[in-house]
Amino acid sequence: MANEVNPFESLQEQIDDAGTYVDVAEDVLERFKQPERVLETTLSIERDDGSIATFDAYRSQFNGDRGPYKGGIRYHPGVSRDEVKALSGWMAYKTAVANIPYGGGKGGIALDPSEYSTAELERITRSYAAELRPVIGPDRDVPAPDVNTGQREMNWIKDTYEKLENTTAPGVVTGKGLESGGSEGRLEATGRSVMLTAREAFSYLGTDLEEVTVAVQGYGNAGAIAARLLADKGARIVAVSDSSGSIHDEDGLDAGAVSDRKAQSGSVTDYEDGEVGSNEDLLTADVDLLVPAALENAIDADLAEDIQADVIVEAANGPLTPDADDVLTDRDVYVLPDVLANAGGVTVSYFEWVQNRQGFYWSEERVNDELETVITDAFEDLQSAFKDRDLPNFRMAAYVVSLERIVDAYEQGGNWP
Repeated sequence: MANEVNPFESLQEQIDDAGTYVDVAEDVLERFKQPERVLETTLSIERDDGSIATFDAYRSQFNGDRGPYKGGIRYHPGVSRDEVKALSGWMAYKTAVANIPYGGGKGGIALDPSEYSTAELERITRSYAAELRPVIGPDRDVPAPDVNTGQREMNWIKDTYEKLENTTAPGVVTGKGLESGGSEGRLEATGRSVMLTAREAFSYLGTDLEEVTVAVQGYGNAGAIAARLLADKGARIVAVSDSSGSIHDEDGLDAGAVSDRKAQSGSVTDYEDGEVGSNEDLLTADVDLLVPAALENAIDADLAEDIQADVIVEAANGPLTPDADDVLTDRDVYVLPDVLANAGGVTVSYFEWVQNRQGFYWSEERVNDELETVITDAFEDLQSAFKDRDLPNFRMAAYVVSLERIVDAYEQGGNWP
């Protein structure tokens, strides 16, 4: 692992690399490497036993040239200022790759939610929402779920904001429950975009998904759903992992049954079939497709030397270090970057926001059809840039396409304090 790599420095390096292929002045490029603002606050809540607990919390608003800031909120002990800055930057480039009218934002609270009761988590979330209140809103900054958050937390944030503002504003957050203004298809959206990206990538390489073997690192929402949807398209899921380790079966795992077992026991390694191994065993497995769906910096340059997959589709944010990218490019491994592959979440969040503003809600079929159009169009844009400009890899293509769109929006609006 390469957890010591600073994710914000990784982001800036990626932007610098893309800038060499884009007609943008150096000083303007520097503007796109820094967040526009970062809220850093300390939350204090009363625990169930009457004691007081404090938490570091953040919200980074990276770039708003193309629309309101957009990005998730994560609850994790590793949340830091640099992490949310990096993630908010990746969101700005992700929304531009998908060509939806948003900027990039990200937030989080440094805590392990498993150590707190539901009542305590509600107080923490509402305290955070009160701090966010001046800087979020349907036309300013629209949070969403991320690691260890979901519909419940979004509903709490929405309710807190509406009560403090004395208004009704379902579009203040996305990823809500359906009865609170959420969208059909939202829970599957990230996993679905991973499947669509993989399908397009192998089609580009002249291979049908029915001929593909798959390993999925990280069996949370995105990884598990991607595995199931890939299996539905005929791919063979031969290895999956979570924090407890990995399981491998060359004949294929039942993705849904593994999910059910993990829900019961808390670990994929408790699944009755398959050989138990480590996370590194999975990452270096001899498969056609590797889907890293855990946290950032899971694959560094040393580990990249041992990767056997032909294609990597990034379900997680930033799972490869820049040095790992270089190694995999030299080895002709196709890496489909996170800013495309997991853009399903933010895309369906955009659909949810549109539905909230219209007061008219779509069927799941329409949501999935619209998502497929966005992802396939985005892949075509990246493929064209990759081939026509002779770019080194698809990540560079993604950053070139997105950076040009952000630069165009900036130049059309002009620079004003």
